[in-house]
Amino acid sequence: MLKKASVLLGLLTLTGCEEALTLAQVCKETPGFCSDLNKDSHCKDERSDVIIKRYIEYKDPTDENKYQLLKDFESYNQCITVAAKIEHIKLKAKKTSRIDGQLTSIKEMTRLYQDTQNTNHPGLLYYQWSRNNNQNALTKLLAIENDKSVTQSAEMQFFLASYYIKFDDEKTIDLLYKTLELNKKDNVPNSEVYTSLISLFYKHDKFKHAYIFSKVAQMSGIENIDVFEIEQQLITNGKSLDSLDVLAEQTFQQIMAGDFVSPREF
Repeated sequence: MLKKASVLLGLLTLTGCEEALTLAQVCKETPGFCSDLNKDSHCKDERSDVIIKRYIEYKDPTDENKYQLLKDFESYNQCITVAAKIEHIKLKAKKTSRIDGQLTSIKEMTRLYQDTQNTNHPGLLYYQWSRNNNQNALTKLLAIENDKSVTQSAEMQFFLASYYIKFDDEKTIDLLYKTLELNKKDNVPNSEVYTSLISLFYKHDKFKHAYIFSKVAQMSGIENIDVFEIEQQLITNGKSLDSLDVLAEQTFQQIMAGDFVSPREF
């Protein structure tokens, strides 16, 4: 019990330090967690996240820690794969280290998938299905979709929406609204939450709703949101854009404050 408490205290102390000190500590204690990643400044944030999460998963290999590491390795892999294609005229070694990092991320993601094939963790179940087409994982996830671990997680509500959007528009809208309802203060939701809502509302001729979430998306910094056709539909129907702009501003402020309340019943 004392040893376990000591490990947990060490993890809290580690993650509470300044980033440079934290990375230095991890790389000193477990140099292998740093040496097989890229050595240059590309993907700095993603690399740092991976190093810290590797250490945490090493000290406490729970499904939750494996899940967090898997997500960070996926982000790192996406970044370093692009960086690996960039030629460095003077220092070929930089490209080599990026390729090393890319290969490490693939190897580690494979390990994590293999380690969690029999998991009951909802996030891992979703990843096992969406990345590896594991139908058994999908079956297990749908069986627990009403559990608190799923219903009280904005991330999981969004994941389920990405599944149901293929065949159930109404349930998808419910799940996307719930995603926004569970959004934490100052957290910007995944852009696909807004683009999916806009698309679904437009599909069902709910132009007022499509307009409001188009404006909310723009306020959230999402580019390439085209509201022209929606505006024309509303103007043709005699709707006031000014009043909808006010509603959009209120909706955006509620979401960013963590105070959004879904207008639909669950």
